[in-house]
Amino acid sequence: MNIFNHYQKEICRALEAMAAAGELPAGLDLSRVKVEPPREAAHGDMATNAAMVLAKSAGKNPRQLGEMLVTKLKAIAGVADASIAGPGFINFRLKDGEWTGILREILSSGVRYGDSKLGAGEKVNIEYVSANPTGPMHAGHIRGAVIGDTLASLLEKAGYDVTREYYFNDAGTQVDVLARTTHLRYREALGENIGDIPEGLYPGEYMKDVAQALVAKDGKKWLGKPESEWLAPLRDFSVKVMMGEIRKDLALIGITHETFSNEREIVENGTLEKVFKKLQDMDLIYQGTLPPPKGKEMEDWEPAELTLFRSTKYGDSSDRPLKKRDGNWAYIMPDIAYHYDKIQRGYKWMINVLGKDHGNYLDKMRPAISALSNNTAKIDVIFCAMVKVLKNGVPVKFSKRSGNIITLREMVEEVGAGAVRFFMLSRTPDSELEFDFAKVVEQSKDNPVFYVQYAHARCHSVMRNARAMWPDMDLSAAALMKADMKRLNTEDELKLVRLMAGWPRHIESAAEAHESHRVTIYLHDLASEFHSFWNRGRDDTTLRFLIEQDKELSLARLALVKAVATVIASGLAVMGVTPLEEMHG
Repeated sequence: MNIFNHYQKEICRALEAMAAAGELPAGLDLSRVKVEPPREAAHGDMATNAAMVLAKSAGKNPRQLGEMLVTKLKAIAGVADASIAGPGFINFRLKDGEWTGILREILSSGVRYGDSKLGAGEKVNIEYVSANPTGPMHAGHIRGAVIGDTLASLLEKAGYDVTREYYFNDAGTQVDVLARTTHLRYREALGENIGDIPEGLYPGEYMKDVAQALVAKDGKKWLGKPESEWLAPLRDFSVKVMMGEIRKDLALIGITHETFSNEREIVENGTLEKVFKKLQDMDLIYQGTLPPPKGKEMEDWEPAELTLFRSTKYGDSSDRPLKKRDGNWAYIMPDIAYHYDKIQRGYKWMINVLGKDHGNYLDKMRPAISALSNNTAKIDVIFCAMVKVLKNGVPVKFSKRSGNIITLREMVEEVGAGAVRFFMLSRTPDSELEFDFAKVVEQSKDNPVFYVQYAHARCHSVMRNARAMWPDMDLSAAALMKADMKRLNTEDELKLVRLMAGWPRHIESAAEAHESHRVTIYLHDLASEFHSFWNRGRDDTTLRFLIEQDKELSLARLALVKAVATVIASGLAVMGVTPLEEMHG
């Protein structure tokens, strides 16, 4: 249960009752009424903007309406007190039993705690990774991969029907370069001295594996043959092998996609022509010229007649060319066709995770998607900044095997899949991230990976100590639900409970904002509060989780500890990270 939503509904019921009694006008729009944590914890447990947003339509000033609503609020079961702050914000406190009742819900729900019906089963397509099949997964791909995959899990937890999709370009010149590199390494595998890899081909030694696979499949079939005979089949073969390797790499960090799409299929199945014809039939295609790019002096610029899409009709800053001057498709046309294919597959909401270098991608795609869906589909884009890979603050030297990149496999082998995933979510996607191998495994509170996992491991340590202290005690979730939660009445205990009560709300707000890194922030805050409570127990024996002389209080605190471990595990599950029950130096 989202306890904030619960009280928002209670307040709306009170407002409806006031309208029914003639105290307020009928038909007030209650959609803007919100219940949230107050800006300062000292003000109360919750705050509502109801008086502020309804005052004008109710024909009253905010404070007057607030005073009326405070009286109604105090009559709601579970509310201990309510008061007006400033011009009309209402703060209120809950009875302690409301908070401690949350513990039973957490223990009953397990890691499903925080699941929401917010999305109501709406279909969402999330496209992420989408690296072209010309090499192994590397540090530049991993951040977007983790952000996209975590966002998919976050939206699923919030009640959306999510499809994870991978789209790759296998129709451009780079896959021809891949095929030529394969052929060169193939000749090498069959005994030819090829010398240094020529400029323009892929230098990484991973291409030797592709060549060996080709030898195993075709033997000497392509030796001495002209490029016109081997380019197409080797291109298809190389792409298939590389995509297989990419899937294996992604599996190392628990990422799988339900759907794989590629540009070649979009080009060859006539989708581009179909989309162009559709836009023509809508009178959205014309021949015209564009002004020179703004902010740039181009002495040699000359206007040229182009095939343009009337994207300004859908909010764009200028119309967009769909064909180049030579009549070939502009580079954005296959992407437009690809998204039209998604629309045809029933997706009205699409999210793409891209590198920050695709800065104006959303501006270009949004008008086309609006036009092709008759304004029924939408697209959002999450842009990811670069990742710098370091060790002890020093840039890591590139590996010979992968050429000029640090591969995902190398990162996972050194620090583990969970650490890689967690660290990639430690900052907002648009901020540059430094991935320092040494810091990722550092056992200190400055390392968010360690800090959160240590809190989870400490929870399990408490449970192990409890079993040692009371071998016959039933410490299952079902048994702990029967503990006397009223014994949890210190501010330290209630602070933890309030924080965990906010997890369902946190899921919904993070899902609505498409900000998967918020999960990391929440878990760090929860871990910090738990570690603080633990540390206070060192100095004050009354705050320890296990007090042998007070079994009843210990049971209640064990319920609290079990709940903390459960919520941390719930958050780590969204992040695709396995929670640790023990940590070793």
